[in-house]
Amino acid sequence: MKTFKIYQIDAFTKERFSGNPAGVVVNADGLNVIQMQQIARELNNSETAFLFSPEDNDSDGLVRYFTPTAEVPICGHATIAAMYAKAVEHDLDSCILRFKTQIGTLPFEIVKENEDYQVIMTQGKFELSAAFDPTTTQQILTALGLDYSDTDERCPVQIASTGHSKVMIGIKSREKLNSLNPDYSSLTALSKQVNCNGYFVFTFDSDDDDILTHGRMFAPAIGINEDPVTGNANGPLGGYLIQHKIVDFKGDLFEFNSKQGAQINRPGVINVSVKIENGLPALIKIKGNAIVVFKTEIDI
Repeated sequence: MKTFKIYQIDAFTKERFSGNPAGVVVNADGLNVIQMQQIARELNNSETAFLFSPEDNDSDGLVRYFTPTAEVPICGHATIAAMYAKAVEHDLDSCILRFKTQIGTLPFEIVKENEDYQVIMTQGKFELSAAFDPTTTQQILTALGLDYSDTDERCPVQIASTGHSKVMIGIKSREKLNSLNPDYSSLTALSKQVNCNGYFVFTFDSDDDDILTHGRMFAPAIGINEDPVTGNANGPLGGYLIQHKIVDFKGDLFEFNSKQGAQINRPGVINVSVKIENGLPALIKIKGNAIVVFKTEIDI
């Protein structure tokens, strides 16, 4: 028997019961895949992160991510939660930790200020697939309850990724965004067809100068009908906006805030920064707050 320490963390918020909840097992050494999947299913968050000791001198540890039904390669909000939990557990000062993930070893920056922490996650390489053909685009829009007339003509429907891909769907109206009621079974079937599990619908229709976009993310194929605040959607969105020159930017850095989760009563804000080289996205980071909801232990 070993005692495992589990945190429940709300990411991208400083208010409990808002933002995006994630489980974190801070001392996961000894757990096997079946046990990790069981813990993730029991906690029933969209993702649970498991922190392991380093296997060599090239990193500070290994992190794995599980939804209630499957392992996923990377997760934004669960990374913010995991690094926040590690900082709290070990009373860390500001530092940069390098963790191995399924998409490579990534640097995660912990910023300590006023006895609290923010976490900055460097995401994986930005990739953009070709825009979908009209038939597939129409299938995606129909499953989401959208018409072509709802879409923002500047925004092609296509897959963007920084390690865990999402379909980007830009629309004109926040009212329409708020009223979406997707056909989850159709989205699940489409996920196999397009080889992508997440659908990120976003709009620039914002009445707050500090918020560039509002979004909603649906991923029923991996057991997440709607995710509150999604790092692996908003990060790739930043690269997408730069690559298509949808937003004005000066110099070699573009930064913005995005809000998500209001429709499911878990609002949160995520900060995205995109380093730009030769007019193209070169490096994407997301930054967020977090808060401990509870801490517990389990003997296995």
